[in-house]
Amino acid sequence: MTLKQAYLVTDIGTGNVRVAIADPAGVILGVASGDMHYRKDEHYPESIFFDPDALWKQIRNLAKTALAQAGAVSITAITATSQREGIVALDKAGNSLIGMPNIDHRGREWEDISPDKHEIYMLTGRYPTSLFSALKLVGVRERRPSLWQRVSTFLSISDWAQYMFSGVQGYEHSQASETLLYDVAKGQWSPQLCEKYRLDVSLLPPLVHSGTVLGKIQPDIAAELGILESADVVVGGSDTQLAITSLEPSVEDIVIVSGTTTPIIKIADHYITDAHERTWTNRHTDNANFLLEANAGVTGLNYQRLKEIFYPNEPYELIETEVAAIRDTHCVGALGSLLAGEKSPLIRGGFIFNTPVSHQLSRAHFVWATLWDIACSISENYKVLREVTRHEQDYVWMCGGGVQSKLLRQFIANLLGKKVVIRTNYRQASVSGGVAICNDALGIPNHVPETLEVTEPDSDPVYAAWYAEWKRSREAFKTLN
Repeated sequence: MTLKQAYLVTDIGTGNVRVAIADPAGVILGVASGDMHYRKDEHYPESIFFDPDALWKQIRNLAKTALAQAGAVSITAITATSQREGIVALDKAGNSLIGMPNIDHRGREWEDISPDKHEIYMLTGRYPTSLFSALKLVGVRERRPSLWQRVSTFLSISDWAQYMFSGVQGYEHSQASETLLYDVAKGQWSPQLCEKYRLDVSLLPPLVHSGTVLGKIQPDIAAELGILESADVVVGGSDTQLAITSLEPSVEDIVIVSGTTTPIIKIADHYITDAHERTWTNRHTDNANFLLEANAGVTGLNYQRLKEIFYPNEPYELIETEVAAIRDTHCVGALGSLLAGEKSPLIRGGFIFNTPVSHQLSRAHFVWATLWDIACSISENYKVLREVTRHEQDYVWMCGGGVQSKLLRQFIANLLGKKVVIRTNYRQASVSGGVAICNDALGIPNHVPETLEVTEPDSDPVYAAWYAEWKRSREAFKTLN
């Protein structure tokens, strides 16, 4: 009997990790997920880390579960995608030392280590902060010298997962864009940037392109998972880029990825920077184009945590029904989403409602306010992109778990004055992108996902009033920073 061909895609996000088995058409045959486990690093005021060995064990166990769900399949390719900015440090023997996620800010104290921030922005396409990988390494060097002495190299989290599968080290270009050590316009590591952070170029692994074969699966891993040793390990990339890939958009399109964070992305065929340094410019995984980005921050994470408070056990359909019934603004929220035009983030937030507390105020109002805060933040960041570069299309693409809210899609369509288009694979966009690059590596034509729904903008003037109220509320919370 000929077994059905399938791929194994590991997706390591900020909040969870999952392993999916999918066929070349993108049909999910099995999926298993679990939480990412972090610990506080007491050496720094704002630092968390993860144990790479524990994560690798978790990935293998999830893979076994997903493979069992998939049934009789032949895994011909394996790839990985992950959160951006996160890294794993390795020693000379290739052992994993420490994992530092994107939300680790151990480098905060050394953000001013280089005075040439404008020059760094022009080379890297992003204003340098402790979010990015170089400053995580600087934080280790400055505060944990005994650990630093053991560090020989580092990999993005997705590249590390591929290394664990294949035994081959390489750093994919879209992930390298997030390090502050990579010249985004030239598409290569920068000795000049390494010098600015006093990091030796010997730390830098070889650059590899997404959609190319990194190597074969290691025999012991193949035996443990029941996979043939002929399976190729394919270079993946960042979760944002692979999610965008899954939609098959065109140059000049704008894509909104509604996940843990919400990047608003313009696809461009040339390198673009912002004179006011508000945007990021990234390499795309197609190895040709660039992505101009404004990011609304941890919107999805906010929504998930508030859902656990107000609707801990209720199905998503009930939440959407109750929230969609709201026709007033008894409650407005400002929850720390990021606006590209602001110099400092909102570090205190909450909900504003009239007092005494009205009997009409319900749990649905708080979730409505959360979705409205997300939509308004996306709108503000979209405006910044429009100031930097034009967008003439009458639509935007959306994907990611947050897109399942029809109300959020309507809010965004109304605020942007653009149609919001989603594909059938919008919820598993990063995994679908992983399937696409495996197909590319194996020379298999990609299946173009169908358009699932188009949300038309509604010109009801009430939205302008709600938007003005949101702006006032956000300004009120800024005074508490």
